[in-house]
Amino acid sequence: MASAGVYLLGIFSVIIRVVLMNTHLPKWLRSRNEVVTPITSWENVEEGFSLQSQLVSPYTGDLFHETPLALRSLKIAHYFPYRVSGFFLFIDVLVMVFLYKIATAFVNYLLCNQEEEKKNYSLKAKSLILTGNYLAWLPLTIVGVHALNPFSIMTTLAASTAALTNLAVLIAFYNMILGNRFLSTLFLAVASYQSLYPIVFIVPVALHFYKKSCKSPPVSYTTKESVYSFTETLSIFGLFLGLLGGFSFLAERSWDFVFSTYGFILSVPDLTPNIGVFWYFFTEMFEHFRTLFVCVFQLNAVIYTLPLAIKFTEKPFFLLYVLIFITSIFKSYPSYGDTALYFSLLPLWSHVFPYMRNTLVVGGMYICSVVLAPILYHLWIFAGSANANFYFAITLVYSTAQIFLVTDIVFAYLRREYDLYHGTEHLNPDGTKARIKLD
Repeated sequence: MASAGVYLLGIFSVIIRVVLMNTHLPKWLRSRNEVVTPITSWENVEEGFSLQSQLVSPYTGDLFHETPLALRSLKIAHYFPYRVSGFFLFIDVLVMVFLYKIATAFVNYLLCNQEEEKKNYSLKAKSLILTGNYLAWLPLTIVGVHALNPFSIMTTLAASTAALTNLAVLIAFYNMILGNRFLSTLFLAVASYQSLYPIVFIVPVALHFYKKSCKSPPVSYTTKESVYSFTETLSIFGLFLGLLGGFSFLAERSWDFVFSTYGFILSVPDLTPNIGVFWYFFTEMFEHFRTLFVCVFQLNAVIYTLPLAIKFTEKPFFLLYVLIFITSIFKSYPSYGDTALYFSLLPLWSHVFPYMRNTLVVGGMYICSVVLAPILYHLWIFAGSANANFYFAITLVYSTAQIFLVTDIVFAYLRREYDLYHGTEHLNPDGTKARIKLD
């Protein structure tokens, strides 16, 4: 039943996207700064093709910021049915396929992990025990969320190259669940090569493969075996990343692409408005303070990795998901493509949803920000009846909604873990119901 539903959802999602491709919506979305950025815009890719056909390096100007290997690989898009639209529809179908595979494999992982830990659970936590029947609908749910998710639909219609990075991250996630260190690090290197920020995902990947290599508990991260495992994972990842960089140099005969891609991401020279927090702040910034604050802002995307890795050492998959969420919020050029990725993976943690506290508020903030962003942008840029503060205010609402959501998921996850080991009934010494506070 669930498998048939997955196929029907996949066909339905393709029909929706094909119908919308034949409207004026894709053209409008390709101009929306919430959906595409200077890094992920297909128009900039076309500019790169044009410069390359004129035997001019696409990195001599200030429009093209894709990687050299992506530039050469993306030419295949012109040979698909419906050309570029057909290519991104194909990528979207691949994303759905891997989401289904991830959900199927993750169900087995959850059940196996629960079986190992069940002996430590409280006898009063039976209501929290996951069952095969409860998780059987997870693949259908995760495909359905992606198929009907407006963020995913907009990313596909706008031909945003963020979809390519999302696909690479999902393939790395899938191979991580399967325990394939080689393919997991390979596709994580591809994602990092493409958009830089996924490089922090190597931390949960390294933790997982060391934990998997331990034959017997307890797991220790200070032994020679741990050093060997981490070194192996990092070395393979570094090798793949180095090879991608080396092939890029051979393709361009120059290192100019480094500044135009990774330098562009890190230095944030283009202050075109987007749904992130960088553009408005640096528009107002005095130039002699700029370097300091660029470093501070960029640090937000990586600084939480270490404390989260310490807290979720034994939960590498949840750690990976939280890092995907955090980099989507704090990267210099975020878009709805980043939102599509973490929303598509959100059903993996559906078992913690009953512990979430801010669902209604966060949902309302998402809806308001998505609806009002293009309206306020039009009032500012075209109608002239508003100013930059209007649009920046709604991007702050969007960023705040994301922060509320990720913190609520982390709280819910930890709260459920506490109840698993201490039971769902908590009473004070006088018999009154106790209120649990997580430090």
